Amino acid sequence: MSNTISTKRKNAVRILVSAAVVLLALIYISPTWWVALKAPNYPAEAFPDGVRIHFHMNGVFSGCKLQDNREVDEDEALDCVHEMDAINHFVGMYPIASGGVLEKAFSPSLLSMLAVMLVGFAINRKFLRVGVMGLGFAAIAAWMYMMYFGAGGIALQPESYISSMVTSLGQGKEEEGEPLSPIISKLQEDLNANGVIQSQTTEELHGSLKKSGQTSLSDAIAKLHKGSGGGEKTLKSILEAANSSGIHGKELYVSILRGAYEADQSKLPDSKRDVWNGSAQQVIYWHYAKALGRWFNNPKEIVPMVATMKTVGDLAFWGILAAMFAMLVIAWNNRWPLFWFLAIIPALLPVFFIIEYTGWLWWYGHSMNVMGAFSLKPFMPTVFGQGKVAQFTTLSYPHYGFGLIVLFSVVSILAILIRRKGLKEAAGQ
Repeated sequence: MSNTISTKRKNAVRILVSAAVVLLALIYISPTWWVALKAPNYPAEAFPDGVRIHFHMNGVFSGCKLQDNREVDEDEALDCVHEMDAINHFVGMYPIASGGVLEKAFSPSLLSMLAVMLVGFAINRKFLRVGVMGLGFAAIAAWMYMMYFGAGGIALQPESYISSMVTSLGQGKEEEGEPLSPIISKLQEDLNANGVIQSQTTEELHGSLKKSGQTSLSDAIAKLHKGSGGGEKTLKSILEAANSSGIHGKELYVSILRGAYEADQSKLPDSKRDVWNGSAQQVIYWHYAKALGRWFNNPKEIVPMVATMKTVGDLAFWGILAAMFAMLVIAWNNRWPLFWFLAIIPALLPVFFIIEYTGWLWWYGHSMNVMGAFSLKPFMPTVFGQGKVAQFTTLSYPHYGFGLIVLFSVVSILAILIRRKGLKEAAGQ
C-alpha cells in the first residue's frame, strides 16, 4: 500500500510540474499588467479604455483597439505606447522603452531556467535529475551566449520582442513635430484665449514656464522639440524603405533596427563609429541610449546611464550562468534543505514580478528630465488601483497574464506540499 501511495504522489508532482511548465510558456506570451491614462480630453467614444498599454514579459504593447463607430472612423488603431510617451515627455518622463531593459531581454532565459528547475524537482533519481538539468541549462547558456554576444544574435529573440523595439523608436512620427496630445492642446487653447490655464495644476504650470523664461506653452513645446536631436527624420525614411522592401516579420524588424543603427553611426566621427554585428549586446544598449535621448538628447546624462546599464547587463549574463550552476549543485542531493529552492524560487515569481514592476514605476517617477516642459515633484506612480496625476486619472491593474503567474505559483506550491508530505510518510515508514 505504501508503494502505491508513493507512486501516486510522484505522479501528482509530475503532473503539477508539467502544468507549471505549460503555464510558463503561456505567461511569456500573455499581457501581465495594464496601465491607462484617462482625461476629459480623451473622450470615451475615441478612447473607451483611455490611453492604455499592456506590459508583457518581453515588451510593452499598445492596448488601444481600432475604433469604428459614428463618432470615430479609424483606418488603424492608435499606437497608445507612442501616445503615452508623448504625454509623459511633457513632464520630463523618459520613454516607456527605457524601463525593464534587461528583464525584457533575458526573460526567455529566466523563464526557461525556472522550467528546468521545476522539472529537476520532479525527478527523484539523482543522476537522471542532474543529467536532465545539466542538458537544459547547457541549452539555455548556449542560446544566451549566441543571442547576447554572437553576430546576428538579436534575431534569436522572439519576433514580438524585436517588433516592440522597433515600435518604441517612434515610427518616425516626430519628423514633422510631435502632434499635441488632446490634454496639451486644451491647455494651450486656454492660454492663447485668455492667458489663463484652466487646470488643477495652474500654479505649477505657470511657475514652470516663468522659471524657464518662457512666456507661453507653445514656446515651451517648441523649445523642447528643438533639442530632440532630429534623428527621427532618418528613421522615417528607413521605415518607408523597409515597408516597401517586400520582406516581413522578424527579418523586417531586424533590418529596420540595422538601418537606424547605421544611420546613427554615420553621424559620428570615423574614430567613434561601430560596425553593425547585430548582437543583442550591441543592439540593446544602442536602443537604450536612443530611447533615453528620444525627447531629451543630453549625452552628459545618457552616456553614464548606458554605461551603467551595460555593466549591469554583462553581470546579469554571467550571474544567470552562475545561478544555473548553483542550482545544478543543489540538485545533486535531494535531502539537502536547499533542494527545495528548485521549486520555491519559481513559486515566488509573482513576488519577483511585483518587486520589479514597482521598482521601475518608482524610477519613472523619480528620474524625470529637467528638459520637460512642465515641472513635477518626484512621485510614485500608482502600482495597483486608481490614482491622479494633474488632469489625468491613472489606472493600473493586473491583466490575465498575472493571473496565470499566480496560478503557476499555486501549482508549484502544491507540488512542494505533495512531495513534502510524501517524504514525511516515507520517513515515518
